[in-house]
Amino acid sequence: MLDYAEYIKIFIGLLAIVNPLGAIPLFISMTAGESSSQRRQTINQVGIGVMLILLVSLFFGEPILHLFGITIDSFRVGGGILVLLMAIAMLHAKTSPIRQTDEEADESIDKESVAIVPLAMPLLAGPGAISTVILAAHKSTGVVHYMTVALGIILLSLVVWGVLRLSPWIEKHISATGINIFTRIMGLILAAIAIEFIANGMKGLFPALA
Repeated sequence: MLDYAEYIKIFIGLLAIVNPLGAIPLFISMTAGESSSQRRQTINQVGIGVMLILLVSLFFGEPILHLFGITIDSFRVGGGILVLLMAIAMLHAKTSPIRQTDEEADESIDKESVAIVPLAMPLLAGPGAISTVILAAHKSTGVVHYMTVALGIILLSLVVWGVLRLSPWIEKHISATGINIFTRIMGLILAAIAIEFIANGMKGLFPALA
């Protein structure tokens, strides 16, 4: 088991990647035609979807890597680059194409339900979040470690659910500039985490660098 500071760091990193506040404009536009009850149902499905996607990644992500013969150090470098690209997009207050392309956004408008695709995945629990969870799982072993990370994922899902429930209030009281400032701050934190992923992966791949 890691120390508590490390688990807090994992949670903050996931929160920065998922960035539910930055997803509010897209959420509102995608659910514009829904009634209040339909929107509540969508929010519930998004929260559950994010939780299940990340929990599956936590418990089954590393075995899948072994199945394809991918080392964790290679995955650290690849995942770090992926997260860094997302961080750069966030520093420009933009939605990274890694999370959702323009074509996917246009297609989602015509969908009857947007809760799981594209809101839960890939907009919130996308490749960056999945990579971060798999790397967090590898940091230690034991039931307590996995349960602690799983608890963080459940807490993150509750944060996503709460932010989306408050989305009408947030839209009225926080301007687009305020959301962009928050997104840039999260992007800066994310960039630092991504560099750490890449550095640790490079050390594992090339021990002489350590």
